[in-house]
Amino acid sequence: MKSGLFLSVLLFAASAGAQTDRKFIKSTLATERHLPFSSGVLVGHTLYVAGTTADPAQLAKGIAPDQEAKIVMEQVKQTVQSAGMGMDDVVSIQVFCTDLALYDAFNRVYSGYFHGNFPARAFIGVAKLLFGAHFEVSAVAIKK
Repeated sequence: MKSGLFLSVLLFAASAGAQTDRKFIKSTLATERHLPFSSGVLVGHTLYVAGTTADPAQLAKGIAPDQEAKIVMEQVKQTVQSAGMGMDDVVSIQVFCTDLALYDAFNRVYSGYFHGNFPARAFIGVAKLLFGAHFEVSAVAIKK
């Protein structure tokens, strides 16, 4: 009985150790600007996508909120795909927004990125985002 318990603990420890392998995903923007973060970190089967905004150069041009939402969601999609996953693997999303009146505009773009069930999501109003962005999105995906 004790040897069976010991073997179970040993197998659990070995599998937990295997899940600590990490893959760091850097976006082109983060690499070019030498920013001190990764766009995503894959740990085992779970991907953590960093807060993503549109490129500051695009924001400086005064792009429309729906265009900005599309840019942000495309960047999230690119990070997810770089980890070998699809958008249907996304289980949770947080959207930070500087103007809650943009909720419907964001949803029109957002809904096109998922088929079937949507991830759990929070839409959070904030006073300000970097570079004058309207939206910042972070996500968690788990590979099926």
